[in-house]
Amino acid sequence: MITGERMAAVDENAAALGVPRKQLMESSGNAVARQVREVADPGDRVAIVAGRGNNGGDAFVAARFLDEYDATTILLGRSDAIGTEIARENWEALRRAGYETREVTDSSEFELPDCDVTVDAMLGTGISGELREPAATAARAINEADATVVAVDVPSGFDANAEPDAEDAGDHAENGVEADYVVTFHDEKPGLSDLDAEVTVADIGIPAAAERFVGPGDVRLARPDDREGRPYIIGGGPYTGAPALAAQAALRAGAELSFVAAPESVTGEIQSYAEDLIVQPYEGARLTPDQVDDLVETAERYENVVVIGPGLGNADETLDATRRFLESHTGRAVVDADALRVVPEVETEATLICTPNRGELAAMGGPDTDDLAAAADEIEAFAADLGHVILAKGAADVITDGDRTRISRSGTPGMKVGGTGDLLAGIVAALFDHADAIDAAAAGAHVNGLAGERLAETDANGYVASDMLYAIPEALWGETDG
Repeated sequence: MITGERMAAVDENAAALGVPRKQLMESSGNAVARQVREVADPGDRVAIVAGRGNNGGDAFVAARFLDEYDATTILLGRSDAIGTEIARENWEALRRAGYETREVTDSSEFELPDCDVTVDAMLGTGISGELREPAATAARAINEADATVVAVDVPSGFDANAEPDAEDAGDHAENGVEADYVVTFHDEKPGLSDLDAEVTVADIGIPAAAERFVGPGDVRLARPDDREGRPYIIGGGPYTGAPALAAQAALRAGAELSFVAAPESVTGEIQSYAEDLIVQPYEGARLTPDQVDDLVETAERYENVVVIGPGLGNADETLDATRRFLESHTGRAVVDADALRVVPEVETEATLICTPNRGELAAMGGPDTDDLAAAADEIEAFAADLGHVILAKGAADVITDGDRTRISRSGTPGMKVGGTGDLLAGIVAALFDHADAIDAAAAGAHVNGLAGERLAETDANGYVASDMLYAIPEALWGETDG
């Protein structure tokens, strides 16, 4: 099962793998036409009611496979406002080839022809809520007509973006289309099985790799549209560069502010790395249980995404403090470096993303392997037992919540240099303010690797982690549709 938002990301990943969206649209339209042929008799009248998005584009393709029927394609809106190039090309193909087409620019002009089958292709998975004009008028006419209704992907007005176990999964607008048949693509959308309709899942040729491997669609799904979020990095003491790198990476990944809570003995040094950081000192030379209550109160009050671990060290009192923090925290946190070792023994209400390297993963009780990708199923099982998202760092990164698993193949050998894991923690924290845990972790891993790839084009293996800071924005916002 797959949500509409995730489906859009998979489409984009498929394009990046070399399966263009135009090819997928051709397969989708063909699948819709097959369903129409199953419910219609030769010569029946078919009315295709289409919107200006790719959902309408699928229907434009379907019309070309229905020559044995008396078919009319009705576009809701002006053809010059069709939203995507591939949908526009398929509309123009109908028009140039002499198929019967109409444009409806005002709801008062809409008239559903007397027909045996209606194809609902007005709104796809990206639209939810009550239908607006002219779709509302069209939906009312479709529902009142005595015709079999075939919906493309989802019935118009159906919300396909809620998670399968969410209360609002499958919400359907009161004025939405009531379909008899639904042809959905690649995988079933949450809530479709609850409709009084026969649902067909059509294989349209999306490779499994588009879901398994992280790509530009995952990045687009997780990245913020605007600056938002104020990650709270709890780190430093024995080491100072790690929390500074994590905090700067969060800023480069779109955070509006980045805070570092660190021992007063090193706050000046951490601040010296970048004037953009807000460094908040606490007493002492390392994190101890005495500071935990204040740190938890700050994180909870401001609802910060926390990064805990960079540069903390592994002193017994620091690990005890880390354990107490995670037990008390109820928000979101990225756990890295030495802080990882306490996670298996902690019971917490917090939502955690754990970012171990191969050695840290084994120390936590996970598989001990040099090939993380080959051990992906074992890592998934470990994440399920642990109850938290795992982002295992290696030549290929494995990201899993114990149910869903993705692999990021971006990166270069030059990223073995120290500090790249701290950058990753900061990037993930910035995305975690906007996206779900697994989406933030997957996109963060991919972006971090892309930043390294961009530097490797000119600097080979001679760059350092701080150089990568400047490549993060391009890696995050410079992604194309592939």
